[in-house]
Order: sequence, then C-alpha cells, then structure tokens
Amino acid sequence: MNSARAPRHPHLRAVVDVLESPRFSAVLATVSIGTVLLTHAVRSMIGWPGLIAALATLAVMAGAVLYVRRDQFEWLGILPVTLLAFVGWSIVSTLWSQYQWTTVSGVLYQVVVGLLAVFVAIGRDLIQIVRAFGDVFRLVLGVSLAVEILSGIIFDVPIKFLGVLGNIAIGGPIQGLMGSRNMLGLITLIAVITFAVESGTRSVRRETTIASLVLAGVVFVLTRSPVASFAGLVVALAAVALLLIRRTPAERRQGTQIGFGILAVVAAAVAYFARGPIVGLFNAGGELQVRLSLWRQTWALTQLHFTEGWGWAGSWRPDVLPFLAIRTTNGRIPTSALDAYIDVWFQLGLIGLVIFVAFLGLALTRSWIVASNRRNVAHVWPALVLVALAFVSAAESAILTEWGWFLFVVCAVKAAQELSWRRGLRRTEVG
Repeated sequence: MNSARAPRHPHLRAVVDVLESPRFSAVLATVSIGTVLLTHAVRSMIGWPGLIAALATLAVMAGAVLYVRRDQFEWLGILPVTLLAFVGWSIVSTLWSQYQWTTVSGVLYQVVVGLLAVFVAIGRDLIQIVRAFGDVFRLVLGVSLAVEILSGIIFDVPIKFLGVLGNIAIGGPIQGLMGSRNMLGLITLIAVITFAVESGTRSVRRETTIASLVLAGVVFVLTRSPVASFAGLVVALAAVALLLIRRTPAERRQGTQIGFGILAVVAAAVAYFARGPIVGLFNAGGELQVRLSLWRQTWALTQLHFTEGWGWAGSWRPDVLPFLAIRTTNGRIPTSALDAYIDVWFQLGLIGLVIFVAFLGLALTRSWIVASNRRNVAHVWPALVLVALAFVSAAESAILTEWGWFLFVVCAVKAAQELSWRRGLRRTEVG
C-alpha cells in the first residue's frame, strides 16, 4: 500500500497488512469458490440466514482486499459493459416488478455473488484461479461420492435435507452435494475441464490429475444426467476444434476459425432437425416433457410483460405470483424455467434477453479468441467453461444464479482483461 495512505494506528495497519497479503487473498478466493459452489449444501444445513451471512462476510472481506490493493489493478475496462448493463437492467426492473421486495433481495444476492467473482477474477491470475477451482472440485466430488456411499450403501436411507436419494447401489442417478443429478453432472463436467487444464499447465502432479479424472468420471457416469452428457459431447467437440486452431499456423488461423464457425452452425441446424432421435439417444424423453410443459406455462406469462419482463428474482420464489401459478408435470415446484434464455425473457423481458445474449456472446467470443491465440494452456479454461454454460443454458437456468453466475462472471471478467475495447481505445489515443 502507498506509504502516504498507510494507516498510522498499529492495529489498523496490521489489518491492512493481512488484507494485502497474497496468502490471505489465495485463501479468501478458495473459500469464496467453495462457498458459492456449495450453496445448496450450506443452505440445507444452516438455512438461508446462515448462507447469506457467510456470503456477506466473504463479500465484505473481498471488497476490503480490492480497496487496499486498488493501486495494483488496471481498472479501465476491467468490468464488461454488458455485465454492468445486465445487472443495471435487473436493478431497474425493480420499478415495475410485480414483487418488488423479491426483486431487491434477488438483485442484492446477484451482486454479492458477482462481487466475489470479480474479486477472484482480478485478484488472482488465471493459473491460480484454475488451481483454486481444481482443489474445490476435488473436495466437492469426493465428499459427494462419500455422502452417496453413506446414504445408498452403508445406511441405505435417503439424506432428505441434502436431496440425496441414495441410488448409488443401483447405479444412480446420484445428486451428491449439488441437489440434483443435472447440477452435479454439470459441475463434474466443468471439473473435468479444470483437471485437464491443470494437467496441461503442469500445475499439479500427474498422479493427482489421474486420480481427479477417475473420480470425476465415476461421478459423471453415476449422475446419469442426459443434460450433462449432451453438454459433454459439445464441450469435447469444442475442445478438439480449439486444439486444432491453436496448432494452426498464425497466418491460416483466421480461415480455420471461420471454417469451424460454419461447421458449428451446420451442426446446430442438423441437431435441431434431428432433435427427436437425439433426445431418444440420450434418454431425455421424460425430462423433455417436463421442460416443454414448463416452457409453455412460462411463455404464456411472458406475453403479458413481453418487453420489460415481470421483474428480476433470480431463483424463482414458489410462494410469490406469478411463480406460484407455475407447476411441472411431475409435481415438483420449479425454481427456474429450466432454460436461461426463457428465464431471462420472463423476468427481464426482451430487452433483458438482448443484453444477456450480448453479454454471453461477447464473453464467449473474447475467451475463444484469446484461447486460440495465446500459448498458455490456461486460457483454454474460460473458453470451454463458457461453451458448457452457453449450451447448458438451453436446458437449465444455472448460469443466472449462484455457482453458474459466479463462473460466468469470472470467465467474462478474465476475457475482458485480455481483450478490452476500452483499453485498446486508450492505447490508440495515447499513441
């Protein structure tokens, strides 16, 4: 910290020294990642008040670290304009929201999680971020598998407060600490990406990488999640394409990018017209019917506030209208539209959807360009994570809240750090 700004009181100076410590930032980043990833488990054990207190405490400490280290960061262009626009539109929706207090609490929750993501993104370099996520993923997957073994094999009873059904003895599906098989499957998929990048950067021992991938493979299979399985195929294809692009000589790389882009559009069109067989292949028929019914109900309500939406809520509140009126065909009370794009349109209207698609599209484009042109393998991580989140958003709304929003903001901010038009504009003006 600048000596002119250093506090004179010894106790306050000691606090500042701790906040400036790289070790404190590393621990705070890892704890923040773990808490956000395990919000379902934390909420199940200590309730909403406990979770909110934990996140608020972490956010205050993260804000304090960013403040005392403010001279160490290049703030221009560090936050994507589209991120600010999306959060801003969520805040503005309070003015016409049909449930204003729900919107206020939803926005505050979104901002707190977003602040923690910004702290992780700008307070740690990319390899450190990948390593921190890798450590947390190993913990989450290991404990999830242990809980399932306890529930399904040793005690043979469901652990209801965690949402664990104890199906591991019959080969799944398992839910672990994430509350549902799809959420556990998605987290496991992102964990596989993380472990692979760790291996590529040689930041962990080979034995650790092998053990981590085996653990992730076992958990992934046991989730029996059709959503995660389909997303895994898409991510695998994207990883192959990215690997080929990275190995292409620089003078031919742009043409290769365009070729893969055309191929992706054609593949998307084929997948759309062949969606029936694809759904059958991944055994997603039952889940698809549930989603179709939910989407129809949500779309009918969206028409009533087509442009501006009903107001931001984040996760749905089943005791508040209009969420109270929506039910799934399997009798469950939905907490989202199970489609991020429909969900955003429903809550923030067409304007919000345009901002969200621009935010996601720009973050994905930036991260893909960086991953294609930078030699460091760590740059592949944000690109593939955003591919997974973008694809899964057609079947889940995870990207809008908690761990999905956290990952989204981390990747978007890291991509903006590498390719910011505002920084480029300033360099041009200075030059």
